[in-house]
Amino acid sequence: MSLENLDRVLMQVSKPVRYAGGEYGAVMKDPDKVAVRYAFLFPDVYEVGMSHLGMKILYHAINSREDAWCERVFSPWVDMEDLMRREGIPLFSLESRTPVKQFDLLGITLQYEMSYTNILSALDLAGLPLRQDQRKEGPFVICGGPCAFNPEPLAPFVDFFVLGDGEESTHQTIDAYKRWKAQGLPREEYLRMAAAIPGVYVPSLHQVQYHAAGTVAAIQPKAGSPAPQVVRKALVNDLDGAFYPEKLIVPYGDVVHNRIMLEIFRGCTRGCRFCQAGMIYRPVRERSMDRLMALAQNLVDSTGYDEISLMSLSSGDYSQLPQLAHRMIENFAPKRVKISLPSMRIDSLIKDTLKETQKVRKTALTLAPEAGTQRLRDVINKGVTEADLIRSVTDAFEEGWSAVKLYFMLGLPTETDQDVDGIADLARKVQQCYFSLPKERRAPGLRITVSASVFVPKPFTPFQWAGQLDQAQVIRRQQRLKEQLSRIKGVDFKYHAPDLSFIEAVFARGDRRVGEALERAWRLGCRFDGWSDHFRYDLWLRAFEETGVDPAFYASRPRARDEVFPWEHLDAGVTRAFLLREWDKALAGQTTQDCRKGCVGCGMNRYEGACT
Repeated sequence: MSLENLDRVLMQVSKPVRYAGGEYGAVMKDPDKVAVRYAFLFPDVYEVGMSHLGMKILYHAINSREDAWCERVFSPWVDMEDLMRREGIPLFSLESRTPVKQFDLLGITLQYEMSYTNILSALDLAGLPLRQDQRKEGPFVICGGPCAFNPEPLAPFVDFFVLGDGEESTHQTIDAYKRWKAQGLPREEYLRMAAAIPGVYVPSLHQVQYHAAGTVAAIQPKAGSPAPQVVRKALVNDLDGAFYPEKLIVPYGDVVHNRIMLEIFRGCTRGCRFCQAGMIYRPVRERSMDRLMALAQNLVDSTGYDEISLMSLSSGDYSQLPQLAHRMIENFAPKRVKISLPSMRIDSLIKDTLKETQKVRKTALTLAPEAGTQRLRDVINKGVTEADLIRSVTDAFEEGWSAVKLYFMLGLPTETDQDVDGIADLARKVQQCYFSLPKERRAPGLRITVSASVFVPKPFTPFQWAGQLDQAQVIRRQQRLKEQLSRIKGVDFKYHAPDLSFIEAVFARGDRRVGEALERAWRLGCRFDGWSDHFRYDLWLRAFEETGVDPAFYASRPRARDEVFPWEHLDAGVTRAFLLREWDKALAGQTTQDCRKGCVGCGMNRYEGACT
């Protein structure tokens, strides 16, 4: 690749900083002094990928090794991709501008099903055959992340998937690669070696059988395969002992989350029945306050950032949150470093924490009631009440907040129009909380943002047996809610396109056969499907039609209780029996307690060291 040619191309694209590299904190090594070259691809644009915590952790974890060099790769935006193809520039890494085809391993994170066409674009731009069985050289393609828990739609294109926590398994895949390379074995032997690593699933070592009706009959290792019958996720129990970066890359340009992201704990005990992350990231593992304070200090010193975001699935559930917030404010307020709390549950005791975090600068308070009525909140096992919401926003308004974001879902199982109306009722009550305060005590500029996504049934949740709501019904309910919210002063309504959520559901619940439609959609021109201005629903429908794939069969069809799922051969920790019990309780409107209050029998205690 001609670097001179690349520099000329960068002058012709929007945001050339996306491809320039050379940022403060980027890791540079001598390629002749490392045994393994690892390309880490985030299949979206730079500013999205550089905001992802998992990529930061694994990038620096790999680079902590003397024998390996991890470099970053991002999906080029459409203007850059067009110029790269025209000028013959292959996909390259940011650190050394090395073509991806020259790396040993290509790791890809799967955060969102609608990034899958970008993965095919990246393989093609790298000069690699799309299909795994056609690649005879070049890097092995490895995928991880939450979407890896249903890897089947990508199975034709990927060498293997890593399920669960990656801090240890990533090193194990690198070690196995070194042994394989040293022995000079055939390419397929590395896959057989990888299959022995905890959490690694090699699709080419499994075969799928189907019933005449199209459902999965069985997924089993091929004869003579070393692959296990069931692949159990990798699990890191000790977060204090786990690797966490103490230096970060500081981007030159704006990114989505341009701040220190400090993971305070992993997992969730609440058991919301729609939430895949709450199931697959079990059990809860906390970092100690001392460890968090040391990490925060090192990251502030090494980056100069003026904001620390306390990250988790539900930050309000950290067992010592008020004390942690107090220590952080005491330590960092003199430096004007802001502490922010995303993913706050509305039933958390947050008043003291709000007092602490607002001492530097206020941000919008984000709360997630998820459903508009108590009946539906019980169905989804949200475990919060309207009184919890009112108390939380009242505390926030009294402490000087004026901006609140409320997250809901439309199309949840058993949802009715009354549940939709309940969302507007809650927004109105939040507004009343603000105006009930004396004018002199209100912060100016009330902003209530109501965001309503479309429910997508996900693997390894109790709602994996549910079908997605028909698009016409979703649109009708969106319009119903929009009309009601438009009459409430200070409320802004944001909602998702149902056609996009429909395609997401197809790949969330799909089997290997939908990979044919994925490839066809990509060849028809689908790219950046998660970006509304690039999503082409017409091309997706054409791809399904041309490949004989019925998308409604995957997205909209309720699943029978005894149906074999495409992910049946994977173990995310929670058992099928537990999920089925939770599905039955959802239909009965019954709740399940937080497992910190007593074991609910989810199955995680089968993992050594878990739930201790």
